[in-house]
Amino acid sequence: MHILLAEDDALLADGLARSLRQSGYLVDIASDGAGADRQLENGTFDLAILDLGLPFLDGSDVLQRLRNRKQAIPVLILSARIELEERVRLLNLGADDYVVKPVALEELEARVRALIRRAQPNSEPLVVIGRLTLDLTGKRAWVDQHVLELNAREWAALEFLAGRVNRIVSKEQIAQALYSWDEEITPNAIEKLISRFRLKLEPAGITIRTVRGLGYFLEKPVEDDRETS
Repeated sequence: MHILLAEDDALLADGLARSLRQSGYLVDIASDGAGADRQLENGTFDLAILDLGLPFLDGSDVLQRLRNRKQAIPVLILSARIELEERVRLLNLGADDYVVKPVALEELEARVRALIRRAQPNSEPLVVIGRLTLDLTGKRAWVDQHVLELNAREWAALEFLAGRVNRIVSKEQIAQALYSWDEEITPNAIEKLISRFRLKLEPAGITIRTVRGLGYFLEKPVEDDRETS
């Protein structure tokens, strides 16, 4: 899951980003409102966490621009402003939740999980693809009864592809889902990742197909089609 954190306090932003990354989220940081607006317009995110007092463009303006573009990304407002009228105003502008600083990391992560879960009402906590099972809540995967050893990026790749079974995704879409905007991505980074991934999924009979010039897709096992027919 890809999160944009817009916070101009560098120390706070670093601490929040570290905590969220340790929980398996991919986090991009924007230190001002203009940068946050630009990233939200051009990137692919599952959640935005917006501070209100951002330089150049206030967090409420970033929110309003996001909603004016008809982008349905869940937005969590993070602010020291505690007035009820302010909270009501932001919720009416299209915010999905409002947290007053300072906030405990455990509470912030719980709210993040709830917002992402709410944005995907049809998703199940367990996804089964042939002999492969994904626990989306616990961020674990296993083949039959054997745990699949995955690092954070491999888990993110598996979650991304498993949510798009039999659908082609481009290298650019994979890169946006797995890498922060400021990370350097070598031309063959995605190919290497997919290659390592294929080796780990072979025991489950899971195939990742390459469609030349278009990208990749995780193929639904034949047994699944028989079971549902």
